[in-house]
Parts: sequence; C-alpha cells; structure tokens
Amino acid sequence: MSGQQTEDQPLKTQRQQNADCCSVSHSHSLTDSEVAADVEILAPLGNDTRYEALRLIAEADDDICVCEIEPALGVSQGAVSQALSRLFSAGLVERRKEGRWRYYTATPRATRLLDVLDDTREENND
Repeated sequence: MSGQQTEDQPLKTQRQQNADCCSVSHSHSLTDSEVAADVEILAPLGNDTRYEALRLIAEADDDICVCEIEPALGVSQGAVSQALSRLFSAGLVERRKEGRWRYYTATPRATRLLDVLDDTREENND
C-alpha cells in the first residue's frame, strides 16, 4: 500500500498545480472592435498572391500598373484582380485610374506592416 501512495502523490501534486495555474484569468488590452479591425488588416496578407502583390507595390519606385503586376506574380488576371481588390478594401493599397489602366501604391500602414515583418525576420536570422 505504501508503494501505491507514493505513485499517487505526484499525480495529486500535478493536479493541484494545474488547478492553481488554470485558475488565473488572463485578457488582452484590445476591444472586440480593435481585434476585428486588426484581423481585417492582417487577413489579406495570409494569401501568397495578395502578399506578393503588396510586396511588389510597396517596393516599386512609383505607382505600379496592374499590367506590371500580373506577369510578375505569374497568376491569372482574375486572381490578381481579386488580390488587388482585397488589398484595397483592407486599406493596404490606394488605386487610381488612368485611361484603361489602374495604378497602385501602398498605404503608409501597409509599408509599416511590411517593415515590421522585415524587422522580425531579421531578428530571427540573428
């Protein structure tokens, strides 16, 4: 019986530690609307085509025409159109129409987000 008590003792101690640990409630400082707004901005970056399109636009020296984006991404015109529409809706790119073409630029917020991603990537490589 004494062997049984020794085996049970660590189990009881572990259960007590779990109960103590899990009894603390944690929360973050953002409101529900702030979380929703952040997710709305970040969600478009979770797709290769949209992310690469934003990178191309942000790294261009000037406004970039949709006719330059399509061949650079190597996807269909429809996929590029949807990607750009999503980025525009999220406020990550601005667009202007000139004749039959649309030109895109990254917003300051998009540039800051990409800069932060670059910084964190560099930190991981150190």
